[in-house]
Amino acid sequence: MRIELATVPGSPDRPNEDWAATALPASGQGGTLILLDGVTPPRGDDGCVHSVPWFTARLGGALVELSASRPDLTLQEILGVSIRRTADAHRPLCDLSHVRTPQATVVMARWDDREVEYLVLSDSVLLFEAHDGSVRPLLDDRLDRLPPGSLSTEERADALRNQEGGFFTAAADPSVAARAVTGRTPLDRVRTIAALTDGAARWTQMFHEGDWADCLGVLRKEGAEALIDRVRALEDADRAREHLRRAKTHDDATAVRVVL
Repeated sequence: MRIELATVPGSPDRPNEDWAATALPASGQGGTLILLDGVTPPRGDDGCVHSVPWFTARLGGALVELSASRPDLTLQEILGVSIRRTADAHRPLCDLSHVRTPQATVVMARWDDREVEYLVLSDSVLLFEAHDGSVRPLLDDRLDRLPPGSLSTEERADALRNQEGGFFTAAADPSVAARAVTGRTPLDRVRTIAALTDGAARWTQMFHEGDWADCLGVLRKEGAEALIDRVRALEDADRAREHLRRAKTHDDATAVRVVL
């Protein structure tokens, strides 16, 4: 098994709000991958005294612990328990009902000697590569299905965040775990697992440099850091903001690749 991970902050002046980890049991059978993309709040009150990196580290740590130690729980159940545990850690000090309370997108994959279980919540990306080289993207596309312009202001985004007809992130409500995209795939159908935050997925989703198979090809041939370097070069070259439009020039970018 081979594991490769690279992460780069969007700005040297701000902490990286992405969080990623893998865990392998001592038995050598199976493993787990966790990837979070913290949601940067707009300037102003979010009702919380903690930072987004604090939140992603707490949530990510709980996800890794439970996914590695509790095979009796589904990933959906693990996400619910982890959200509740993280919320309890700062409930006494923070207003967790605030729409901008710290939150994150979630990608999880867990495998044993029979199958791969997966979970995706919001717009980070999970890719499965089969032994024939075909690539299957596992996506939560609710953000993409929103009407054009629906997220053009902070107020509109707040009205759609964790609401029916909108999109969902892991914040303080454990019931959001039921909104995640989940499934299972036989292990013999998966050669490689890759996970990307949207900052790294821009190579395909924003700049259209290739499809998901091409993106995984860059990861395989050049490595995770090289994919992020390619994204940064495209961002710097887009001075007219033909692709970036309203998006921030550089976003935190993380890529993880596991060869089973």
